[in-house]
Amino acid sequence: MEFTTVTATAAAGRELDDLAPVYEAVFAEPPYLEGPRDVAEFLERYQREHKTPGFRLVLARDGGELVGFAYGLPLASTTGWWSGFLDTELPEDFTREDGRRTFVVMELAVLADRRGHGIGRALHTALLDGVTAERVTLTVRPEAPAAAWYERLGYRLVGLTQPWEGAPVYRSMAKTLLG
Repeated sequence: MEFTTVTATAAAGRELDDLAPVYEAVFAEPPYLEGPRDVAEFLERYQREHKTPGFRLVLARDGGELVGFAYGLPLASTTGWWSGFLDTELPEDFTREDGRRTFVVMELAVLADRRGHGIGRALHTALLDGVTAERVTLTVRPEAPAAAWYERLGYRLVGLTQPWEGAPVYRSMAKTLLG
């Protein structure tokens, strides 16, 4: 298994054609059941996100075939990440962002037939290797097996969030990286 970290904007942009089928396969599974519109939204979002300063992409390839990926980026001071909570009101000192304080894991996907072999953990570790943020955050569907997996990695529940109208409910999770 070969793991590659990509931080250059142009190089990250060139990986989209390989990312799309892996994203499509992983998120077509329950509980996500995403379809063509969701994949198109992912492609559009990735086109913006990979240009963010501090963006990191990690690829897992086996014999040249992409079997998993993870990417993330720092939260900007203008982020809406900490809004839309259904069960908690977060204090201002928690939600304050400056472009360096919090790194967000936007996506982590491993093909179904490759799970259970440490690829997800290796992707996660490589993604955060060298990140100097105080903390890392992510969202995960509560009913997804990944929710318990993230808890085992040390993430703790911040609260339940519905980030946009019509979105499913997600568990917002975070863990401390520094200090």
